[in-house]
Order: sequence, then structure tokens, then C-alpha cells
Amino acid sequence: MILRTYAEPDREAVIALWHAAGLTRPWNDPGRDIDRATSTWPELFVVAAAEEVVGTAMAGYDGHRGWVYYLAVEPGRQGEGIGRALLAEAESRLTALGCPKVMLMVRRGNEGAHGFYGGLGYSEDEVATFGKRLIPD
Repeated sequence: MILRTYAEPDREAVIALWHAAGLTRPWNDPGRDIDRATSTWPELFVVAAAEEVVGTAMAGYDGHRGWVYYLAVEPGRQGEGIGRALLAEAESRLTALGCPKVMLMVRRGNEGAHGFYGGLGYSEDEVATFGKRLIPD
């Protein structure tokens, strides 16, 4: 398995992975999310590939905080360290940009993810996130 920057030929496999991992929502167009990410910080979108894409991590940096989105591993390959490697790579790329802190969001009810991130040194912050859609997908 190798970790590398996303490339356009990965698009369909990445979207299929996100669906399989349960990360997509009807109000977010995953293709548009890919387009937006690759137009701003393309080097922060990482895929894990063997013969095919088996994992992803999409990160962003606003100059104040880094964020990790779409950390996904093919369900049949979870537990092999792929997610851990992807998160470490995203953190490394953010650190190289001078990013002092990384954040991520986990949907309520996803206790498995809480345990995964907690085991990697992440802690739950005492904040509430608010969102407002500016452009409908």
C-alpha cells in the first residue's frame, strides 16, 4: 500500500469508498467536495492505494487551524492501520505548512470513530459546531 496525493482518475473509486464507508449525505455532492478540495489544497487530499483506492483523508488549512475530512477506509480493510497511516500523513502535511492544531468532526452515534481518534491522541473539545449552507449542492 502506498499513500499519495489524490489524482483525477481516483474520482469514481473515492466516491464509491465514501458511500461504502457511510460518509456521504444527501445534501453534500461528493464530486463537488472533491472539486472544491482540489482547487484549494490539492496536496492535502491523500489516498491509500494498493491496486485500488482503499482509503482517503482530505485536509484543509485556513492559517489558524487544520481540519481533516473524509477519513475513510474500505470497510473490509479496517483494522489494518490504513486509517492511522492516512491520519498521520495528513498531520505531517499540515505540520509542514506550519499548522499548529488539527481538528475533525465526528457525527453523533459514531462511537467507533470516537475510540479510534481518542486512541490517536485526539480529545473531544467542549464546543458546538454551527453550519450554514452558502451554496446548495
